[in-house]
Amino acid sequence: MKLDAKSVLAPAAILFVICVVVAAALAGTNALTEDRIAQAALEKAEESRMVVLPGAESFEEADGHFVGKSGSDTVGYVFETEAKGYGGTVAVMTGISAEGEITGVVILSHSETPGLGANAEKESFRDQFKQPVANSADGIQVVKFQAPAEGEIQAMTGATITSTAVTNAVNDAITMYQDAYASEGGN
Repeated sequence: MKLDAKSVLAPAAILFVICVVVAAALAGTNALTEDRIAQAALEKAEESRMVVLPGAESFEEADGHFVGKSGSDTVGYVFETEAKGYGGTVAVMTGISAEGEITGVVILSHSETPGLGANAEKESFRDQFKQPVANSADGIQVVKFQAPAEGEIQAMTGATITSTAVTNAVNDAITMYQDAYASEGGN
């Protein structure tokens, strides 16, 4: 079979036109939805801040984190941190009251195993972090085969790496809090 220029160029030109049309359609869709996607992300972040710091009515951005306010009073702080989990990065939002108590933890994103590490999103796991900020340099520790005491959380069965990743992210938030605010009245 002999190939000539026409038999090669015609399908290539058709394929090129199809690619240009599809790329233009994707670019147009992105341009039309970009603002809505950004607005939805802002709304989700605001909702998450309200979950992790329930006493706050508004938030002010301050040096890489948020200060939660109720009227003119500071009720606490919200930190976003990340740690390496089993399936990739686990992004966590942590609320800490002005008194030094962890008020809530939300998993913002993860790539953990469904049914195992993804259970970090469950309230029963996240609520374990609601405790006073640890005074020790070690922060919160993960335990596996014993009931957790203050300063500890129980690892999820089959997902110790994810449990540790979330704990490391929360400990990073504790460190940020201690560096910035602990001398103001917290632990």
